Amino acid sequence: MGQSVDGTVAPADERQPGDWQISRAVLPTLLASVVGLLPFTVYSTFLVPIAEAVGEGDAAVGALRGLGGVGAVLVGIAAAPLIGRVAPGRVAAWGLVLLAAASLVGTVSWFPALVAFCLLVGVSNAVLYPALTTAAADRFGDAPAAARAATLVSATRTLAATLVAPLIALPALWWGWRGDLVAIAAVSVVLTPVLLRHGRERHLDDTPRLGYFAAFRGLAGVPGATALMLVSFGQAAAFQGYLAYLAAFYSDRFSLSPGVFTFVWTLSGGSFFLGNLFGGRWVNAGDADRRARRALHVSMALALVSLFGVYLAPALPVALLCTAVLSASHAVGVAAVTTLLVRRSGALRGTSLGVKASVMSLGLFLGAAAGGAGLALWGYPGAAAVFGLLTLVSVVAAAAVRRES
Repeated sequence: MGQSVDGTVAPADERQPGDWQISRAVLPTLLASVVGLLPFTVYSTFLVPIAEAVGEGDAAVGALRGLGGVGAVLVGIAAAPLIGRVAPGRVAAWGLVLLAAASLVGTVSWFPALVAFCLLVGVSNAVLYPALTTAAADRFGDAPAAARAATLVSATRTLAATLVAPLIALPALWWGWRGDLVAIAAVSVVLTPVLLRHGRERHLDDTPRLGYFAAFRGLAGVPGATALMLVSFGQAAAFQGYLAYLAAFYSDRFSLSPGVFTFVWTLSGGSFFLGNLFGGRWVNAGDADRRARRALHVSMALALVSLFGVYLAPALPVALLCTAVLSASHAVGVAAVTTLLVRRSGALRGTSLGVKASVMSLGLFLGAAAGGAGLALWGYPGAAAVFGLLTLVSVVAAAAVRRES
């Protein structure tokens, strides 16, 4: 038995809704996932004028974004059990309120205000995205469409990350970067009451309310949870670290200007979106557990091969092909991990997704740091070796994920 789009209980053999029907049912979570990206997009896009406004250098102001990752890791781990005890729509609404406050703080031309802005955005995203993914999945209860709804949230976020910069830059021609942040705060406030009502309406009635530490202990009983967390950590560390130095690599190896490189970035982001979208669709089209494990094994192995393909490519077309394959491979892996956690975690769905998000945040910053060390010591071969080892962690962990008993 599973819950249908309108919240009623549907027979298990009822035809599952398509992507368009699922998207309409979880539209508030998709919109909120886009809004959550916007503050740091504004920060990156307008870094130079923001630095000038506070009277600091670009490097000092740009480095503050790392504080968001620190906040995301610490608060994400601490808040993960709450997503299982409190309706995820309510947790997401709290995240949006915090995001609105952070955006308003970011309009203040004062260095300590930017410090607070980066910390608050990181903290808000740490609770927002796991809660949104859980709320989308909970809309369909235990039906197969639940995992598909969760993967659509991540696919939408990826698409927004690829396309949202022009949507930020154009309005700023009229009202400036501060106007963008005020607009983000306003949209967040408007979405907040919608999310308060969104998710599985009977969540608190039909979900066991585990204690705070019991939720963490309960994760040990989720089949393959530890291996799946290791896959996510290795993925985030390898892929996000690789992306941090991708522009420099294409500039040094193929002499691409920043303007031309934007097409490479679009290729990478578009490939990730398509991989996440269609990979999530294929995984959830049949025996999701078996398909997700198979997709995880193949995608992580392909990611390892294509990573070295990028760094060892003898010509630009080969590097571009490997860049697209690498992004799509990681995207399929993300969809597979999300599907397995949603289907296997039961009442701990929110907690497991919260811990996963924090593990990925930790991997992101450790991967970038380790990649930078490898690049400094041995150049791009050193960076490739570091990212290859991190990808190998995901390959080995993926192989350890067994069929659910």
